[in-house]
Amino acid sequence: MTTATVPAAKVKKEVATAAQQNQLLDAARKVLLAGIGAVALAQDEVEDFVNKLIERGQLAEKDGRKLVQDVMARRKKTTNAVQENLDKRVEELLARMNVPTKAELEALSAKISTLTKKVDELKKG
Repeated sequence: MTTATVPAAKVKKEVATAAQQNQLLDAARKVLLAGIGAVALAQDEVEDFVNKLIERGQLAEKDGRKLVQDVMARRKKTTNAVQENLDKRVEELLARMNVPTKAELEALSAKISTLTKKVDELKKG
């Protein structure tokens, strides 16, 4: 089937679906970038706070470095858990929207290549 034989309504529907998917991915990207910015800001604030405690003599420098490392390790662990949860939810959402996975697209592309070769062979023979 060529593009000329595809009904215009079907093409419009597919374009609209693709646009909605792009909007969803753009929104998810913005949320992730905002989260990364918040994490970086929080890390800077923790380090500033600990440095102030060290300057005031309320915390030993060695203890301060250890505290910052502990906070950052805990943040990283939490961030990883949140990222895994977000990845899972995005995958579920894309599955509900019937968006094919990269593996499915690659498999389909391989099948198309195989069929194209067979068609070419039949044309020659």
